[in-house]
Amino acid sequence: MSAPSQPPASPFPVDAPLPGGGTPLPAAAGGAARAWAEVPRAGGSSDLAWVADRFERLLDNVERVIQGKRPVVARAALCLLAEGHLLLEDVPGVGKTTLAKALSSSIDGTVRRLQCTPDLLPSDVTGVQLWDASSREFVFHEGPVFANVLLTDEINRSPAKTQAALLEVMQERQVTVDAVPYAVPRPFLVIATQNPIEHSGTYELPEAQLDRFMMKARIGYPQEIDEVAVVDLRTTRADADDLTPVMTTTDLASMIAATSQVYLSPEVRTYIVRLASATRPGEPHPQERELREVRQSVMLGASPRASVTLARAAQAAAASRGRAYVTGQDVKELAVSVLAHRLILQPEAELEGVTAESVIERITPLLPDVVAGARA
Repeated sequence: MSAPSQPPASPFPVDAPLPGGGTPLPAAAGGAARAWAEVPRAGGSSDLAWVADRFERLLDNVERVIQGKRPVVARAALCLLAEGHLLLEDVPGVGKTTLAKALSSSIDGTVRRLQCTPDLLPSDVTGVQLWDASSREFVFHEGPVFANVLLTDEINRSPAKTQAALLEVMQERQVTVDAVPYAVPRPFLVIATQNPIEHSGTYELPEAQLDRFMMKARIGYPQEIDEVAVVDLRTTRADADDLTPVMTTTDLASMIAATSQVYLSPEVRTYIVRLASATRPGEPHPQERELREVRQSVMLGASPRASVTLARAAQAAAASRGRAYVTGQDVKELAVSVLAHRLILQPEAELEGVTAESVIERITPLLPDVVAGARA
């Protein structure tokens, strides 16, 4: 089946009434605010074929500047498809910022970059009310969060109070200034980078902040042949800033809406919940005996938000393949990327070299496989 050339109708009308009635949040300066209107969709195979085609175009475009890392690029692109936020963590020089810029440059929407520093203030992120002498009233001036894609570079260099300014907008897609809420444009995505090896002048992200990110990804060093291609690319050709967008925000909004209609069977939903609850020490579980040893390494497990996020990510994985239902394999493939950064390990386990990623990798084989998938 060939993919349709035209996208489904966008579910993001400007200044639309809120679902169930009510009034949209006040529009920020320039009319950038958009209310989220829930539009019924069929989620048919033609829509998903179009989604899969656009997804592959996005990956191909990003790979023009990121060589040999298609699995990592695909994980990052799935966050866009599920309207989730992405945290890129790795050592300096492996392409974290380049990947973030390549993703944002591939979308023809409003993209803003926030270079985090220790003196960054919350108002530098969300915006501020300033006195307008001509109108004799306070006027709200937007911060960089009023964009479709916010690239937050070196997020752990900003102090805790500035990091906290992102909590509301990442979860609720709005900011509150002087008790007045302002909606940000939709779709809204945060792509953040951080360097895990430097501690001077950095502030560790709190658990509440980490929990807002759909996935945490590492890029890693390239293979020799790919590194040769990177050297050639950076010395003779264009970089991420020169990429041509391959989709509009309307396209992305339609892809997100189609993704949300991908079917999750009761068996798959139960599997997702049991996978998340398997990380919680002391909580009853059907495989409690098998999980006893691995649970001893965990101090704090994944929250119900993690279950919801894993379900949304699995829907995105299915949609990216043009499939109208989620399988257990979709869930397994994303479990480490979605759940690992939400765990807090026991100190003695960390001293023994146990990682959150290894905990999830040990838990997954202990749970029974899911055979249900398509709608009955």
